[in-house]
Amino acid sequence: MSTSYLTTSELAERIKYDIRTIRECLKDDVLIEGIHYIRPFGGRKILYLWEPIERDMQLHSKEESLGVPMAGGGACHGYCRT
Repeated sequence: MSTSYLTTSELAERIKYDIRTIRECLKDDVLIEGIHYIRPFGGRKILYLWEPIERDMQLHSKEESLGVPMAGGGACHGYCRT
């Protein structure tokens, strides 16, 4: 299976989000290191993995809840300040 690696700007273009929103709101809250992105060779550069991101976007868009599921069974309906 081939993996598509994307920079932050390439991901922003693909999912139609602002680069700042990805960096400040999605990274580490929705996009998880090791699943959705990696830091090659332990560096500062971040490469996003398109296939897991696409899979999770489709999976979560089918859920009826608009909140983020929490460990205790509830949902978080917070927001991100940009």
